[in-house]
Amino acid sequence: MKRLINIVVNGEPHEVAVNPEQTLLEILREELGLTGTKKGCDQGECGACTVLVDGKPVSSCLVLAVSVNGKSIATIEGLSQNGRLHPLQEAFVQHGAIQCGFCTPGMLLAAKYLLENRPLPSEQEIKEAIAGNICRCTGYVKIIEAITAVAHSTAQ
Repeated sequence: MKRLINIVVNGEPHEVAVNPEQTLLEILREELGLTGTKKGCDQGECGACTVLVDGKPVSSCLVLAVSVNGKSIATIEGLSQNGRLHPLQEAFVQHGAIQCGFCTPGMLLAAKYLLENRPLPSEQEIKEAIAGNICRCTGYVKIIEAITAVAHSTAQ
């Protein structure tokens, strides 16, 4: 039996009828058409499905949609504003931190959370913040460089 939930996704309110077993990932991709959030391992291990729920990173493949009723969700689609890339997105491009792009949405949202809560993180703190996000292409060096660059540019 479906249940109505009310969520705000990237600043837009939505009323969605969900089955009790549906995940937030399924609702975002299949009901709202927000396919930037990727389905990777479906076990909360890879970070490809990372979104921010009330500002905190979560693996959307592990979160039941009914549990986010009344909450605010941020996806990769909401990161850029007014047609302009977010500074993290720009830095990922400039530093070559994007290759296949599959992990990028989750990495960016994890980095956004980190910088909002720790504006000038150490390299170790950056590594810990993105530890739940697996990247098979970049080797992480360029990702860490991009996050560091944004932290230093906003700290000045």
